[in-house]
Amino acid sequence: MPYSEINQNVCRYVNFSQDELAIFNDLLKPKTLAKKHFLLRAGEVCNFEGFVVSGCLRKYYIDENGQEVIIQFAVENSWISDIASFSNQSPSGLFIETLENCELLVLSHQNKEELLLKVPSFERFYRILVERNIAVLQNRIHYSISKTAMEKYLDFLANYPSLPQRVAQHYIASYLGMSAEFLSKVRTKLSKKD
Repeated sequence: MPYSEINQNVCRYVNFSQDELAIFNDLLKPKTLAKKHFLLRAGEVCNFEGFVVSGCLRKYYIDENGQEVIIQFAVENSWISDIASFSNQSPSGLFIETLENCELLVLSHQNKEELLLKVPSFERFYRILVERNIAVLQNRIHYSISKTAMEKYLDFLANYPSLPQRVAQHYIASYLGMSAEFLSKVRTKLSKKD
């Protein structure tokens, strides 16, 4: 599996030498997964940080009413993990499932610790990655509280333009915090504006 995409991804934030990238690449494990495969189930300890080479995944939890609530989609050139479970090596409350056939590059908890010892500048990369994820979550909370359903959907389309063709509408509705029926009304309203 080629490492060019993940190397470009990490080098967007920190300049790494070819030797440092070689150490990083040697610690990554390629994974090819079929659609509807669980990388993580609630109650398990998350032992990976995954970079999506191809495919689409979702991260979700099940609320007190038994409903799935999607908190993240991960597509090409993005990362997925349960950072709390991974960092603390504690049981997760989340599920991570493939929505398409996927190719990932996975860094285990043990290999990440080895990477940080061998290439300390990866600490900076991971700090930047965590800061960016916190900003995304903060914006998501702000949007869920302050924006209309139409604004939420338009923001979703701006951030994930290919997803409506790749995933079921009820998954998008779950991510946006609305029913599939209500999302259908929003989409109908939007199509009438065009």
